[in-house]
Amino acid sequence: MALKKFVFNVTSKDKYSRTGLIETKRGNIRTPAFMPVGTQATVKAVKIEDIYKTGTDIILSNTYHLMIRPGVDRISSLGGLHEFMNCKIPILTDSGAFKLCLYLN
Repeated sequence: MALKKFVFNVTSKDKYSRTGLIETKRGNIRTPAFMPVGTQATVKAVKIEDIYKTGTDIILSNTYHLMIRPGVDRISSLGGLHEFMNCKIPILTDSGAFKLCLYLN
């Protein structure tokens, strides 16, 4: 799988801190960023429309939890994670690799 291209630009600096903008094909992410967590392809107790209203630029999802439920086949059959979640903004998935190794062993 090829790494998708993105651009990161520093928009402001103050001594040891900075703000920036990550540009992706799914949308721009202002940094630093608040990322609600969608553990199993949903941010619990919040509709996706309400997440948009907060100005959130990105959602974090856990790969291990996605693998367990709803599962790779279900997500793939529905067109990928963005389609499955009905999400228009970028989604960051953690690797879940450590937990996955524990699960498989």
